[in-house]
Amino acid sequence: MTWKQLHDGLVRLLNLERRIDPFIRPPIDTFLRPAIVGLVQAWLRAARERAPSMPAMEQAIAGEEECNDKVLMDMTAYMSTHYRPGGFQRAGNTKTHGVVRGRFIIRADLPDTMRHGVFSAPREFPAWVRFAGPGPGLPPDIDDVGVLSFGIKLMGVEGAKLLDDEQFTQDFTGISTPTFTTPNVVENAKLQTWINRGLPLFYFVNPSDTHLLDAVMQGLWARTQTSPIETEYWSCVPYLLGEGQAMRYSIHPVDNSRTRVPNLPKRPPDNYLREAMAATLNAGPASFEFRIQVQTHPSSMPIEDASIIWPASLSRPIPAATLVLERQVFDSPAQLAFADRLSFNPWHALAEHRPLGNQNRARKRIYQELSTLRQTMNATPHVEPTGSETFL
Repeated sequence: MTWKQLHDGLVRLLNLERRIDPFIRPPIDTFLRPAIVGLVQAWLRAARERAPSMPAMEQAIAGEEECNDKVLMDMTAYMSTHYRPGGFQRAGNTKTHGVVRGRFIIRADLPDTMRHGVFSAPREFPAWVRFAGPGPGLPPDIDDVGVLSFGIKLMGVEGAKLLDDEQFTQDFTGISTPTFTTPNVVENAKLQTWINRGLPLFYFVNPSDTHLLDAVMQGLWARTQTSPIETEYWSCVPYLLGEGQAMRYSIHPVDNSRTRVPNLPKRPPDNYLREAMAATLNAGPASFEFRIQVQTHPSSMPIEDASIIWPASLSRPIPAATLVLERQVFDSPAQLAFADRLSFNPWHALAEHRPLGNQNRARKRIYQELSTLRQTMNATPHVEPTGSETFL
């Protein structure tokens, strides 16, 4: 048996587990997940090298720029190998489940210490929200890894931005696990190597360089999703909340209802996640609570390590805004195509929300260059949306 055959056999087993996951997951999440998370996080913290740190303090890691170059090269190679002009997809957060119209409403009861940037005063911003799969492929939903992603693009945001290709936007991005797939860009470069070899699972279980604990953390939240608007999402990495203060953020659905995944344990439709979201928003609105967690203990709430959960016991996440997705029809071909012309980048940001940490430093260049490549190869030039767009 070749390594490729072994890898693909493991993937098939994971895909089969997805067919029964909704029947076994609830008790695991309720009774086992908290204890496992506590043990894994304690192990990760014990293994992490603790460097002196101040609030919102960044520290470059050895080999960071070389790893960024490698990640960009490997992602470009993946895109060029797997896609053709006119059909280039994003290298990450690849499969678009939908781009929906929203309203981002800043709360009036925020503490003064959190009144920075877009949160400086109670107001409402129009938003486009993209929900997607993790990538880098475009498999049927049931065959994906069980992790979803979101990108929120606020519009009408005044003030100078950290990237000059958009003037009036502020982007927030995240995934449906509270820790990122890799702890830093050095390990991310290793993951991209395994992806290009067609063996991504071996990044996690390689005995000579194991990332098994990161796999456990991802697996505890990776599941057979019911709908993109029925799960929680986390930023996983930090951002400024005004000068000298760091935050992570998350979004949480207000309604706890869950859509039944059709046909299980047989195969559901290939795009059942989009269909579920479309059915919900065709019937009425949906809302998320946008929560901010402020860094209060730098040594226990690291800037540079995305594998560590910031403990709620040290800093309680505070509701800062409500994201309202009004009743709408979003799954027309024209509106889905609109996603190809959008670029989500955490550096589309006010200085008060500057991205922090090595993963975010890498994203500034990597996201911008890969977005330019995709849109150039597809002849779909980047547009800065205004919120006034309409689709037939």
